[in-house]
Amino acid sequence: MANPRQSRRIMLPTLAASSAAAVAAGLLALSPSGGASAQPRPGTGPAAAPFEIKTISSGWNFPWATSWLPDGSALVTERDSFQVSRLTQSGTRTRIPVAPSLAAAEKAGGDLLGIAVSPNWSRDHHVYVYHGVKEGNRIARMTYDGSTLSNYKVLVTGIKRGLHEGGRLKFGPDGYLYATTGDADTASDAQDKKSLNGKILRMTGDGKPAPGNPFGNLVYSYGHRNPQGITWDAEGRLWETEIGHNKWDELNLIRAGKNFGWPTCEGRCSTTGLENPARQWRPREGGVPSGLTYTEGALYVTSLKGQRLWRIPVTGSTLGTSVAHYVGEYGRLRSVEKVPGKRALWITTDRAGKDADRVLQVELG
Repeated sequence: MANPRQSRRIMLPTLAASSAAAVAAGLLALSPSGGASAQPRPGTGPAAAPFEIKTISSGWNFPWATSWLPDGSALVTERDSFQVSRLTQSGTRTRIPVAPSLAAAEKAGGDLLGIAVSPNWSRDHHVYVYHGVKEGNRIARMTYDGSTLSNYKVLVTGIKRGLHEGGRLKFGPDGYLYATTGDADTASDAQDKKSLNGKILRMTGDGKPAPGNPFGNLVYSYGHRNPQGITWDAEGRLWETEIGHNKWDELNLIRAGKNFGWPTCEGRCSTTGLENPARQWRPREGGVPSGLTYTEGALYVTSLKGQRLWRIPVTGSTLGTSVAHYVGEYGRLRSVEKVPGKRALWITTDRAGKDADRVLQVELG
Protein backbone atom coordinates (compact mmCIF):
# COMPACT_ATOMS: atom_id res chain seq x y z
CA MET A 1 0.00 0.00 0.00
CA ALA A 2 1.37 3.41 -0.93
CA ASN A 3 2.18 5.98 1.72
CA PRO A 4 -0.49 8.69 2.14
CA ARG A 5 0.37 11.84 0.25
CA GLN A 6 -0.85 15.34 0.84
CA SER A 7 -2.95 16.96 -1.86
CA ARG A 8 -1.37 19.53 -4.16
CA ARG A 9 -3.93 22.11 -5.19
CA ILE A 10 -4.31 24.64 -7.98
CA MET A 11 -6.83 27.44 -7.62
CA LEU A 12 -9.19 28.28 -10.46
CA PRO A 13 -11.00 31.62 -10.34
CA THR A 14 -14.80 31.35 -10.30
CA LEU A 15 -16.21 31.59 -13.84
CA ALA A 16 -18.49 34.53 -14.53
CA ALA A 17 -21.50 33.41 -16.52
CA SER A 18 -22.03 36.90 -17.87
CA SER A 19 -18.79 37.05 -19.84
CA ALA A 20 -17.46 34.48 -22.26
CA ALA A 21 -14.14 36.31 -22.22
CA ALA A 22 -13.90 35.96 -18.45
CA VAL A 23 -14.66 32.28 -18.77
CA ALA A 24 -11.85 31.73 -21.21
CA ALA A 25 -9.41 33.77 -19.16
CA GLY A 26 -10.19 31.87 -15.99
CA LEU A 27 -9.78 28.51 -17.60
CA LEU A 28 -6.53 29.37 -19.29
CA ALA A 29 -5.17 29.89 -15.76
CA LEU A 30 -5.51 26.17 -15.10
CA SER A 31 -1.99 25.31 -16.21
CA PRO A 32 -0.12 23.44 -13.44
CA SER A 33 2.96 25.53 -14.13
CA GLY A 34 1.06 28.77 -13.61
CA GLY A 35 -1.03 27.93 -10.55
CA ALA A 36 -0.32 28.28 -6.86
CA SER A 37 0.03 25.09 -4.89
CA ALA A 38 -1.00 24.25 -1.34
CA GLN A 39 -0.67 21.33 1.02
CA PRO A 40 -3.68 21.39 3.36
CA ARG A 41 -3.63 19.53 6.67
CA PRO A 42 -6.69 17.89 8.26
CA GLY A 43 -8.93 20.52 9.75
CA THR A 44 -7.13 23.49 8.14
CA GLY A 45 -8.75 23.67 4.70
CA PRO A 46 -12.27 23.87 3.26
CA ALA A 47 -14.84 21.41 4.55
CA ALA A 48 -14.47 18.00 2.92
CA ALA A 49 -11.32 19.05 1.03
CA PRO A 50 -8.88 16.27 0.01
CA PHE A 51 -5.83 16.11 2.25
CA GLU A 52 -4.26 12.67 1.68
CA ILE A 53 -4.43 9.78 -0.74
CA LYS A 54 -3.46 6.11 -0.57
CA THR A 55 -3.73 2.99 -2.73
CA ILE A 56 -6.53 0.61 -1.78
CA SER A 57 -5.94 -1.92 -4.55
CA SER A 58 -3.49 -2.36 -7.45
CA GLY A 59 -3.07 -4.68 -10.43
CA TRP A 60 -6.11 -3.48 -12.38
CA ASN A 61 -6.60 -3.09 -16.14
CA PHE A 62 -8.79 -0.16 -17.17
CA PRO A 63 -11.22 -0.09 -14.20
CA TRP A 64 -14.19 1.89 -15.45
CA ALA A 65 -17.05 2.08 -12.93
CA THR A 66 -17.79 1.45 -9.27
CA SER A 67 -21.08 0.76 -7.46
CA TRP A 68 -21.54 0.09 -3.75
CA LEU A 69 -23.14 -2.97 -2.21
CA PRO A 70 -25.10 -2.62 1.05
CA ASP A 71 -22.26 -4.14 3.09
CA GLY A 72 -19.89 -1.32 2.06
CA SER A 73 -17.91 -3.31 -0.51
CA ALA A 74 -18.00 -2.28 -4.16
CA LEU A 75 -18.50 -3.86 -7.56
CA VAL A 76 -15.90 -2.61 -10.06
CA THR A 77 -15.91 -3.19 -13.83
CA GLU A 78 -12.89 -3.48 -16.12
CA ARG A 79 -13.62 -2.18 -19.59
CA ASP A 80 -11.74 -4.47 -21.96
CA SER A 81 -11.74 -7.76 -20.06
CA PHE A 82 -15.45 -7.64 -19.12
CA GLN A 83 -14.32 -8.55 -15.62
CA VAL A 84 -16.43 -7.62 -12.59
CA SER A 85 -14.74 -7.70 -9.17
CA ARG A 86 -15.89 -7.20 -5.62
CA LEU A 87 -13.55 -4.94 -3.65
CA THR A 88 -13.77 -4.46 0.10
CA GLN A 89 -12.81 -1.20 1.80
CA SER A 90 -9.78 -2.97 3.24
CA GLY A 91 -8.59 -3.79 -0.31
CA THR A 92 -9.54 -7.46 -0.70
CA ARG A 93 -10.46 -8.16 -4.33
CA THR A 94 -12.57 -11.11 -5.51
CA ARG A 95 -13.21 -11.69 -9.22
CA ILE A 96 -16.82 -12.62 -9.88
CA PRO A 97 -17.85 -15.18 -12.51
CA VAL A 98 -20.35 -13.51 -14.84
CA ALA A 99 -23.27 -14.84 -16.87
CA PRO A 100 -22.25 -16.52 -20.16
CA SER A 101 -24.08 -13.88 -22.21
CA LEU A 102 -21.98 -11.13 -20.69
CA ALA A 103 -18.75 -13.11 -20.92
CA ALA A 104 -19.42 -13.78 -24.62
CA ALA A 105 -19.84 -10.06 -25.32
CA GLU A 106 -16.11 -9.55 -24.79
CA LYS A 107 -15.44 -11.42 -28.05
CA ALA A 108 -17.73 -9.01 -29.92
CA GLY A 109 -15.27 -6.19 -29.36
CA GLY A 110 -17.52 -4.12 -27.13
CA ASP A 111 -16.74 -2.49 -23.80
CA LEU A 112 -18.01 -3.16 -20.29
CA LEU A 113 -18.69 0.27 -18.86
CA GLY A 114 -21.21 1.29 -16.20
CA ILE A 115 -22.51 -0.77 -13.29
CA ALA A 116 -25.28 -0.02 -10.79
CA VAL A 117 -26.53 -1.95 -7.76
CA SER A 118 -30.30 -1.99 -7.30
CA PRO A 119 -31.68 0.30 -4.57
CA ASN A 120 -34.10 -2.56 -3.79
CA TRP A 121 -31.25 -4.94 -3.02
CA SER A 122 -32.91 -6.59 -0.03
CA ARG A 123 -35.60 -8.07 -2.25
CA ASP A 124 -34.07 -8.45 -5.72
CA HIS A 125 -30.20 -8.55 -5.61
CA HIS A 126 -30.14 -7.00 -9.07
CA VAL A 127 -27.04 -5.54 -10.72
CA TYR A 128 -27.25 -3.49 -13.92
CA VAL A 129 -24.50 -3.12 -16.54
CA TYR A 130 -23.95 -1.05 -19.68
CA HIS A 131 -21.92 -2.89 -22.32
CA GLY A 132 -21.35 -3.36 -26.02
CA VAL A 133 -22.07 -6.25 -28.38
CA LYS A 134 -21.67 -6.48 -32.14
CA GLU A 135 -25.06 -4.85 -32.78
CA GLY A 136 -24.51 -1.91 -30.43
CA ASN A 137 -24.57 -0.95 -26.78
CA ARG A 138 -27.15 -2.26 -24.35
CA ILE A 139 -28.25 -2.15 -20.74
CA ALA A 140 -28.70 -5.51 -19.05
CA ARG A 141 -29.61 -6.84 -15.63
CA MET A 142 -28.21 -9.75 -13.64
CA THR A 143 -28.66 -11.23 -10.17
CA TYR A 144 -25.74 -11.36 -7.71
CA ASP A 145 -25.94 -14.10 -5.11
CA GLY A 146 -22.68 -13.21 -3.37
CA SER A 147 -20.55 -15.44 -5.58
CA THR A 148 -21.74 -15.19 -9.22
CA LEU A 149 -23.60 -12.83 -11.54
CA SER A 150 -26.33 -14.82 -13.32
CA ASN A 151 -29.84 -14.55 -14.80
CA TYR A 152 -28.69 -12.17 -17.53
CA LYS A 153 -31.56 -10.20 -19.08
CA VAL A 154 -31.35 -7.53 -21.78
CA LEU A 155 -33.40 -4.44 -20.89
CA VAL A 156 -32.45 -1.75 -23.43
CA THR A 157 -31.05 -2.11 -26.96
CA GLY A 158 -30.78 0.28 -29.91
CA ILE A 159 -27.91 2.35 -28.51
CA LYS A 160 -25.36 2.72 -31.30
CA ARG A 161 -21.67 2.03 -30.66
CA GLY A 162 -18.87 4.43 -31.50
CA LEU A 163 -15.96 6.32 -30.01
CA HIS A 164 -18.37 8.47 -27.99
CA GLU A 165 -20.20 5.90 -25.86
CA GLY A 166 -21.17 7.56 -22.60
CA GLY A 167 -21.85 4.46 -20.51
CA ARG A 168 -22.49 5.64 -16.94
CA LEU A 169 -25.28 3.98 -14.92
CA LYS A 170 -26.61 5.28 -11.60
CA PHE A 171 -29.84 5.11 -9.65
CA GLY A 172 -31.19 8.52 -8.75
CA PRO A 173 -32.82 9.64 -5.50
CA ASP A 174 -36.18 9.04 -7.21
CA GLY A 175 -35.39 5.32 -7.45
CA TYR A 176 -35.08 5.27 -11.25
CA LEU A 177 -32.05 4.20 -13.29
CA TYR A 178 -30.20 6.87 -15.28
CA ALA A 179 -27.81 6.14 -18.15
CA THR A 180 -25.54 8.36 -20.23
CA THR A 181 -25.17 7.62 -23.95
CA GLY A 182 -22.76 9.18 -26.44
CA ASP A 183 -23.62 10.29 -29.94
CA ALA A 184 -21.59 7.34 -31.34
CA ASP A 185 -19.86 9.73 -33.77
CA THR A 186 -23.16 10.70 -35.45
CA ALA A 187 -23.66 14.19 -34.06
CA SER A 188 -27.17 14.66 -35.49
CA ASP A 189 -28.48 11.80 -33.32
CA ALA A 190 -27.97 13.97 -30.25
CA GLN A 191 -30.79 16.24 -31.50
CA ASP A 192 -33.14 13.40 -32.49
CA LYS A 193 -35.45 12.80 -29.52
CA LYS A 194 -36.36 9.37 -30.92
CA SER A 195 -32.72 8.24 -30.92
CA LEU A 196 -31.19 6.84 -27.74
CA ASN A 197 -27.77 8.31 -28.58
CA GLY A 198 -26.43 11.61 -27.26
CA LYS A 199 -28.80 11.48 -24.30
CA ILE A 200 -29.34 10.98 -20.62
CA LEU A 201 -31.88 8.18 -20.25
CA ARG A 202 -34.20 7.56 -17.28
CA MET A 203 -35.92 4.22 -16.78
CA THR A 204 -37.55 1.79 -14.39
CA GLY A 205 -35.73 -1.25 -13.07
CA ASP A 206 -37.26 -3.20 -15.98
CA GLY A 207 -35.85 -0.83 -18.60
CA LYS A 208 -39.15 0.95 -19.35
CA PRO A 209 -39.58 4.73 -19.59
CA ALA A 210 -39.84 6.19 -16.10
CA PRO A 211 -43.05 8.07 -15.23
CA GLY A 212 -42.74 11.77 -15.96
CA ASN A 213 -40.15 11.46 -18.73
CA PRO A 214 -40.60 14.54 -20.95
CA PHE A 215 -41.06 12.79 -24.32
CA GLY A 216 -42.83 9.59 -23.30
CA ASN A 217 -39.78 7.44 -24.06
CA LEU A 218 -36.48 6.76 -22.27
CA VAL A 219 -35.02 10.19 -23.09
CA TYR A 220 -34.60 12.57 -20.15
CA SER A 221 -32.31 15.20 -21.72
CA TYR A 222 -30.70 15.52 -25.14
CA GLY A 223 -28.09 17.39 -27.15
CA HIS A 224 -25.15 15.60 -25.50
CA ARG A 225 -21.93 14.59 -27.26
CA ASN A 226 -20.21 12.21 -24.83
CA PRO A 227 -21.80 12.47 -21.37
CA GLN A 228 -19.73 10.78 -18.69
CA GLY A 229 -20.32 11.20 -14.95
CA ILE A 230 -23.65 11.89 -13.25
CA THR A 231 -24.50 12.66 -9.64
CA TRP A 232 -27.09 14.40 -7.49
CA ASP A 233 -26.44 17.14 -4.94
CA ALA A 234 -28.06 17.51 -1.51
CA GLU A 235 -31.14 19.14 -3.04
CA GLY A 236 -31.61 16.36 -5.61
CA ARG A 237 -30.32 18.35 -8.60
CA LEU A 238 -28.73 16.25 -11.34
CA TRP A 239 -25.23 17.21 -12.54
CA GLU A 240 -23.33 15.75 -15.51
CA THR A 241 -19.81 15.90 -16.95
CA GLU A 242 -19.38 15.86 -20.71
CA ILE A 243 -16.47 15.51 -23.11
CA GLY A 244 -16.67 17.99 -25.96
CA HIS A 245 -15.14 17.86 -29.43
CA ASN A 246 -11.97 19.97 -29.29
CA LYS A 247 -12.93 23.37 -27.82
CA TRP A 248 -14.76 22.90 -24.52
CA ASP A 249 -15.60 20.17 -22.03
CA GLU A 250 -18.56 20.75 -19.75
CA LEU A 251 -20.16 20.41 -16.34
CA ASN A 252 -23.93 20.68 -16.76
CA LEU A 253 -26.89 21.10 -14.43
CA ILE A 254 -29.43 18.76 -16.00
CA ARG A 255 -33.15 19.49 -16.23
CA ALA A 256 -35.75 17.21 -17.77
CA GLY A 257 -36.50 17.79 -21.44
CA LYS A 258 -33.76 20.35 -21.98
CA ASN A 259 -31.48 20.57 -25.01
CA PHE A 260 -27.78 20.85 -24.14
CA GLY A 261 -26.76 22.05 -27.55
CA TRP A 262 -24.56 19.53 -29.32
CA PRO A 263 -23.70 19.76 -32.21
CA THR A 264 -24.92 23.35 -32.62
CA CYS A 265 -22.93 24.51 -29.62
CA GLU A 266 -19.84 23.28 -27.80
CA GLY A 267 -19.51 25.10 -24.50
CA ARG A 268 -21.36 28.36 -23.90
CA CYS A 269 -23.29 29.99 -26.73
CA SER A 270 -26.16 32.42 -27.24
CA THR A 271 -28.49 30.21 -29.32
CA THR A 272 -32.07 30.44 -28.06
CA GLY A 273 -33.46 27.25 -26.55
CA LEU A 274 -30.10 25.66 -25.74
CA GLU A 275 -28.76 25.16 -22.23
CA ASN A 276 -25.35 26.55 -21.33
CA PRO A 277 -22.90 24.60 -19.16
CA ALA A 278 -22.48 25.57 -15.53
CA ARG A 279 -18.72 25.29 -16.04
CA GLN A 280 -16.46 24.58 -18.99
CA TRP A 281 -12.83 23.57 -19.48
CA ARG A 282 -10.37 23.65 -22.35
CA PRO A 283 -9.33 20.02 -23.01
CA ARG A 284 -5.65 20.95 -22.77
CA GLU A 285 -6.16 22.95 -19.56
CA GLY A 286 -7.48 20.42 -17.08
CA GLY A 287 -10.41 19.18 -19.12
CA VAL A 288 -11.67 15.88 -20.58
CA PRO A 289 -13.73 15.10 -17.46
CA SER A 290 -14.99 11.64 -16.57
CA GLY A 291 -16.34 10.62 -13.15
CA LEU A 292 -18.51 12.80 -10.93
CA THR A 293 -19.77 12.59 -7.36
CA TYR A 294 -21.11 14.92 -4.67
CA THR A 295 -20.53 15.07 -0.93
CA GLU A 296 -20.56 17.69 1.82
CA GLY A 297 -21.29 20.69 -0.35
CA ALA A 298 -18.96 20.00 -3.27
CA LEU A 299 -18.80 18.23 -6.61
CA TYR A 300 -15.73 16.10 -7.34
CA VAL A 301 -14.71 15.57 -10.97
CA THR A 302 -11.99 13.25 -12.28
CA SER A 303 -10.10 14.33 -15.38
CA LEU A 304 -8.58 12.09 -18.03
CA LYS A 305 -6.35 14.33 -20.12
CA GLY A 306 -6.14 16.84 -17.27
CA GLN A 307 -4.91 14.12 -14.88
CA ARG A 308 -6.41 15.67 -11.77
CA LEU A 309 -9.28 15.65 -9.30
CA TRP A 310 -11.38 18.80 -9.27
CA ARG A 311 -13.26 19.97 -6.18
CA ILE A 312 -16.07 22.43 -6.99
CA PRO A 313 -18.19 23.87 -4.14
CA VAL A 314 -21.94 24.07 -4.76
CA THR A 315 -24.35 26.57 -3.18
CA GLY A 316 -27.82 26.00 -4.58
CA SER A 317 -27.26 25.91 -8.32
CA THR A 318 -24.22 28.21 -8.12
CA LEU A 319 -20.68 26.87 -8.40
CA GLY A 320 -17.79 28.27 -6.40
CA THR A 321 -14.06 28.31 -7.06
CA SER A 322 -12.69 25.11 -8.59
CA VAL A 323 -9.56 23.62 -7.04
CA ALA A 324 -7.38 20.99 -8.74
CA HIS A 325 -5.76 18.22 -6.69
CA TYR A 326 -3.02 15.67 -7.53
CA VAL A 327 -2.24 17.31 -10.89
CA GLY A 328 -0.25 14.84 -12.99
CA GLU A 329 0.66 12.69 -9.97
CA TYR A 330 -1.46 9.61 -10.75
CA GLY A 331 -2.01 9.91 -14.51
CA ARG A 332 -5.47 9.79 -16.06
CA LEU A 333 -8.28 9.50 -13.52
CA ARG A 334 -11.50 7.74 -14.57
CA SER A 335 -14.15 7.27 -11.85
CA VAL A 336 -14.88 8.87 -8.49
CA GLU A 337 -17.39 7.79 -5.84
CA LYS A 338 -18.10 8.75 -2.22
CA VAL A 339 -17.20 5.91 0.15
CA PRO A 340 -20.18 4.94 2.31
CA GLY A 341 -19.62 5.46 6.01
CA LYS A 342 -16.40 7.47 5.55
CA ARG A 343 -15.32 10.99 4.71
CA ALA A 344 -13.48 9.64 1.72
CA LEU A 345 -13.62 9.09 -2.04
CA TRP A 346 -12.54 6.21 -4.24
CA ILE A 347 -11.00 7.16 -7.56
CA THR A 348 -9.62 4.86 -10.26
CA THR A 349 -6.68 5.42 -12.57
CA ASP A 350 -7.03 4.91 -16.32
CA ARG A 351 -4.75 3.28 -18.90
CA ALA A 352 -1.70 3.21 -16.65
CA GLY A 353 -0.46 0.03 -18.38
CA LYS A 354 -0.91 -3.72 -18.04
CA ASP A 355 -1.85 -4.57 -14.44
CA ALA A 356 -0.82 -1.04 -13.46
CA ASP A 357 -4.13 0.71 -12.73
CA ARG A 358 -5.14 1.35 -9.14
CA VAL A 359 -8.10 2.12 -6.90
CA LEU A 360 -7.14 5.09 -4.71
CA GLN A 361 -8.76 6.40 -1.55
CA VAL A 362 -8.83 10.15 -0.97
CA GLU A 363 -9.40 11.21 2.64
CA LEU A 364 -11.52 14.34 3.08
CA GLY A 365 -10.55 16.68 5.90
